[in-house]
Amino acid sequence: MSQAAKRGLAARRILERQLPKIVVSPLFAASLFFVYGFIAWTVYISFTRSGVLPSYTLDGLSQYIRLWATPRWQVALSNLFIFCTLFITLCTVIGVLLAILLDQRIRIEGVIRTVYLYPMALSFIVTGTAWKWILNPGLGIERLMHSLGFANFHFDWLVNPQMAIYTVVIAGVWQSSGYVMALFLAGLRSVDDEIIKAAAIDGAGPLRTYASVVLPIMRPVFLSSFIILAHLAIKSFDLVVALTGGGPGYATDMPATFMYSFAFQRSELGTAAASAVMMLATILAVIVPYLYSELRGASK
Repeated sequence: MSQAAKRGLAARRILERQLPKIVVSPLFAASLFFVYGFIAWTVYISFTRSGVLPSYTLDGLSQYIRLWATPRWQVALSNLFIFCTLFITLCTVIGVLLAILLDQRIRIEGVIRTVYLYPMALSFIVTGTAWKWILNPGLGIERLMHSLGFANFHFDWLVNPQMAIYTVVIAGVWQSSGYVMALFLAGLRSVDDEIIKAAAIDGAGPLRTYASVVLPIMRPVFLSSFIILAHLAIKSFDLVVALTGGGPGYATDMPATFMYSFAFQRSELGTAAASAVMMLATILAVIVPYLYSELRGASK
């Protein structure tokens, strides 16, 4: 083989080795700039006195002090705590119970699975709009009950500042519990049948088998479900906007809707950036321990 042919073959081999990097590098650069670059920009803006337009003169922690002194932010945090607690708990309980039911391989398994998975195909905007009609006192459940003769029936949670946040919980659980069901059903189907048979031989009934043997094995599924649901809850925006618009007043405000309102409606960019950073910190507080446990488990 001539020297020119050898050089051509070597160049071709180098190109083949570097081709994946060449293909991926533009996407990586775009992600680096448009995701991490704007995260860094938001963090920087949160330490400035930005208003309608961004200001690049540092002003310390003034925006964070103002943020935590804002009553509306306190309401948003309170709503986030209520929503996260109820949303994660109810989705997990309903999802686990449905998964255990379907794990019995009942005849209508396909129908139940379709019914509970269908909401996941909808966007939160569609879910919020549909539940807004259902829970509207003049259109939905309350009017239906009145038409059936129950004149004293009242269900005004949607317009009640004390109860409106729970309508967001109802809509969120309706949409996401089917996804949790699918996660746990896949986990249950992967459990070795010999373990269940051994528990039955030892005299354990179905309830005790699932509670004491099967579910403890599925700790990774519980953890994954918690991470996904917590992430959905923390960044909830479209569901709240479609269902309540953050109202009545700002009774159902969440950190995401607070950030949007201050950034695009009240033109207080610095405070909005500070709230966005606090949301990011909350998400990292949930995800980083999970990633650490996963990487630590993989290294053993």
